[in-house]
This record gives sequence, C-alpha cells and structure tokens, in this order.
Amino acid sequence: MSSEKNSKSISVTLRVWRQAGPNKPGQFVEYPAHNLSPNMSFLEMLDVVNDELTVKGQEPIAFAHDCREGICGTCSLVINGEPHGPHEGVASCQTYIRSFADGEVVTIEPFRAAPFPVIKDLVTDRSAFDKIQQAGGFITARAGSAPDANATSISKVDADLAMDAAQCIGCGACVAACKNASAMLFVAAKVSHLGILPQGQAERDKRVLAMVNTMDDLGFGGCTNQYECSAACPKLISHDFISRLNGDYIAASFRSMFKQAPAQTDGGAG
Repeated sequence: MSSEKNSKSISVTLRVWRQAGPNKPGQFVEYPAHNLSPNMSFLEMLDVVNDELTVKGQEPIAFAHDCREGICGTCSLVINGEPHGPHEGVASCQTYIRSFADGEVVTIEPFRAAPFPVIKDLVTDRSAFDKIQQAGGFITARAGSAPDANATSISKVDADLAMDAAQCIGCGACVAACKNASAMLFVAAKVSHLGILPQGQAERDKRVLAMVNTMDDLGFGGCTNQYECSAACPKLISHDFISRLNGDYIAASFRSMFKQAPAQTDGGAG
C-alpha cells in the first residue's frame, strides 16, 4: 500500500515570491507543477518548474543551492511559512514532494530579515553571518600537522557538547524563524564549539565580545526566548547554547573591565 502511494504522481500550485533585484518591488506569482514524483526533492521540483519556464521563454525562479544533502546550508527557503519546510531536522533540499497533498497550494518565500536582504526572488544575501564569524578571528593553537591524539585531554562530555555546537551549518533558519530576527542561536553555536574546547581558551573572551558586538552592529534583533530558532534549526541545535553564550559574554565583559591598560609612552621624549 505504501509503495502504491509513493508511486502516485502529485500536482501542486506554487505561490512563489518573485523580486527582480534588491530594492525592487516583489510579488507572489503562481505556477502549476503537474505530475511530480512523490520521491522528488523540493529543489528538484523547482528545477522542473524552471525548465518549463525556460522553454516558454520566461525568467526562471532564482533560488540558492549547492550540496543538496543538508550539509552546506545554502538552500534557505520558507515553505508554507516555515523555514526549510514542514519537517523537523531537515533543510529545504531534504524536503520531499510527498510532504504535500495533491492539489495543495505551496507558498515559497525567501528568509525575511533586514540583515538578509533579498538579492533576487528566493535568494538572500547572508554575508552578515560571514562577518560575525570573521569577527571571531582564529585560534592560536598550532595548525600544522595533526597533533598526537593524546596530546590534549578532552572529556567525552565536552567533546560531544562541542560537536553538537559545531553542527551549525549557518543556514539562517534561526533568524528567519525569530520574530526579532535574532542570530543568537547561530552566534551561540559558533562561540560555544570553540569555547568548550581547550584549544579555544586563549581567545575565548575576545571572541565572544567581538562576535556578539558584530551581531548587534549588523542589525540582528534580541532573543525572544520563545525558541523558534531551535525548532526551525535543521541540525536541531539546542537553545541551551544561548544560555552558555550569555554567561560567556557577561564573564568576558566583566573581565575586560579589569584588564590592565597598556602603558603610555611619551612620543616626544628624545
């Protein structure tokens, strides 16, 4: 019975946000998508629709994609009002047509947040995330050949927790899901995965202060504490990391107040 259901084709109507470019007016445009395989991915379906538009001499729908395996975070779509679609723990590219009913109207929008301006149609500029990561800088741990596995002792609890944070793919779903467009979950994951490990301790205070301040400067909003972010995250990163980030930021701010200022030299002394 299940195989019979999966073999039945599905037809949907796509209600897609079309916008010619930044600062251009946009609107929803409807496109029929007929005889789709239920095992087709959402992005494969958009490929089919774009092929049909191209044959008709119409402008194809612009959308971002790369790995199509839920690894890179490039495919950032709001599907029926939900970042990445109706399922938990998957990216847009891992959403399948069988998730929708035959004849359903499916609304597709870009991630909407002021720090993620629309480039064209469903493509947004998420370079703000790159700027936050760049503000964190590098670690001073040796980056040459692989160190001895036993050279640095790390408990399994810390290693697992750091790996949980490091799973963040920077897709921006947390920002799209938050009514304040907060990037707290993203920043918390990026700060925590290094802050938990011994290799990240030297720059720990500098890193958290720089990344949080950059996040604020770029116009991301404050945390709502309603946890839409972790619910929308395709890697199911816990909002508990936000608490860790807050603690690290407060501690770093306090310690920075008592750091000795560099000695002043008299430039005019002969």
